Amino acid sequence: MSIGSFLLRRLGLGLIAVFGVSILVFSFLHVIPGDPVDQLAGDNADDAQREEIRQCLHLDKPKGEQFLIFVGNIFNGTLGQQCPNPDKLPTVMERINAVMPYTLWLAIGGIAVAVILALPLGIVAAVRQGTAVDTLAAVLSLSGISMPTMLMGPLAILIFFVYLGWFPGPAEPDAPLALFLPSVVVGTHLMAMLSRMTRSSLVDVLREDYMTTARAKGLPNTVVLLKHGLRNALLPVITVAGLQFGAMLSGAIITEKVFARPGLGTLLIEGIQERNYPIVQGSVLVIAVFYVTVNLLVDLAYGLTDPRIRRA
Repeated sequence: MSIGSFLLRRLGLGLIAVFGVSILVFSFLHVIPGDPVDQLAGDNADDAQREEIRQCLHLDKPKGEQFLIFVGNIFNGTLGQQCPNPDKLPTVMERINAVMPYTLWLAIGGIAVAVILALPLGIVAAVRQGTAVDTLAAVLSLSGISMPTMLMGPLAILIFFVYLGWFPGPAEPDAPLALFLPSVVVGTHLMAMLSRMTRSSLVDVLREDYMTTARAKGLPNTVVLLKHGLRNALLPVITVAGLQFGAMLSGAIITEKVFARPGLGTLLIEGIQERNYPIVQGSVLVIAVFYVTVNLLVDLAYGLTDPRIRRA
């Protein structure tokens, strides 16, 4: 199969998945009991204001027509109108675009911290298997997995903002270095998972016959470890990192809340609480597209990492 055919096939499956998710979200939102106008209009709204919101949400139309309008809003790129419009951003896509950079940079920062910490820790633990170094690496990894984000975030703020004053605090998402603490909090949990995955995968690879052959040829240990060992051990690590990156793009909600950062996850939660159909539908659709895109990139990364997959 050529790379073009592979990409078209994966894109086709991805589009089908995204469309299926959109249908499910639309259906579930409209079968939940209750009137979303009650949440969006507020207690002080008069009948005219309530009717205006109802017409803006197209709730005065049949369900089939509402779905066709939703599909049309996907193709015209607006994802619907904001009803009401407190941010003066007329479309859902504009509101998502306003918060997306914060989530995107947080995800990139978190995955960078995780990879920078996880790979050396996992490699050292695999090479020194069964020693005190391996035990220490396991303790560090388990500590990262065990400590909840809701605890790690406030601790980071207390130490590095309140006591030391090294980094900006909450509600300063655009300040210099404001991304550092949230990235460390998000990346530490993922680091623990990736380091154990790297260690486990590399231990299996180090026992393979081709590793013994590479050493017998007189290659330096560093070349044997990194070129022949780590490269073959990275496939499961790439899989986990890709899936976690997609999850972070959907919004590291707890971290965003702790550090008072705007983001896609926060927007989705607010939309659910308000029963704001266009916001929920648009946010879930964008998250689904991100997941499909990340999975496609992970598949391509397999070929770059393992020549056997690339040749296949």
